[in-house]
Amino acid sequence: AERVSHFLNNRGVRAIWIHCDVKPIQRLRILAALRSGVFDVVVGVNLLREGLDLPEVSFVAILDADKEGFLRSESSLIQIIGRAARHVNGTVVMYADAHTG
Repeated sequence: AERVSHFLNNRGVRAIWIHCDVKPIQRLRILAALRSGVFDVVVGVNLLREGLDLPEVSFVAILDADKEGFLRSESSLIQIIGRAARHVNGTVVMYADAHTG
């Protein structure tokens, strides 16, 4: 998450990362900053599947969507995709090297 955030920042996208090591109070501050326009992007690792419910989320990118296992099961991917469905213009892009299933 940190590397993707750094990559985006170097290209003019105001990005910040968030994952399980970020304390809950800091997560709230990051999400408030996203809502207020301080950031354009929050890069997360499996957080959308685990309960961050933000109607403002208009784009979800799933990296390594072809990896197999619990976090890439059909039901997990549907949960992640559902986060973007709350936005009227929500979009999901799944990146993969191979078709698995």
